[in-house]
Amino acid sequence: MQAIRSRDTKPEWLIRRLVHAQGLRYRVAAKPLPTLRRTADMVFGPTKVAVFIDGCYWHGCPEHYVPPKTNPGYWSDKVARNIARDRDTDQRLKEAGWTVLRFWEHEPATECAARISSEVAKKRTSTPTNSKQEQ
Repeated sequence: MQAIRSRDTKPEWLIRRLVHAQGLRYRVAAKPLPTLRRTADMVFGPTKVAVFIDGCYWHGCPEHYVPPKTNPGYWSDKVARNIARDRDTDQRLKEAGWTVLRFWEHEPATECAARISSEVAKKRTSTPTNSKQEQ
């Protein structure tokens, strides 16, 4: 388990590089909410967009998840708990006004980056500016 990366995976690097090249800045492996003990892969704080890039095995991808052959009870339960935690995280962030974007590791990085940048741009235009009013 120590060798399994929780951040900086290849799919994350690819998506982050593309998003950064589009001029967007974000926090990596950050908590969207200080009170929530969970981290998102990319956090766009001012626009309240949290991005998660989920591994097919650990998060139970409907296309690629293959149940383990060794110790299936433990690992299947672990993946089921991960899925439940993901749904709980999504719900809590949405209740706090965040937009949650989830991608599978097998999705094309260019499509993921395009969706992220369009969502951040949409949130920027819908968010009122914090300009000072003249008195």
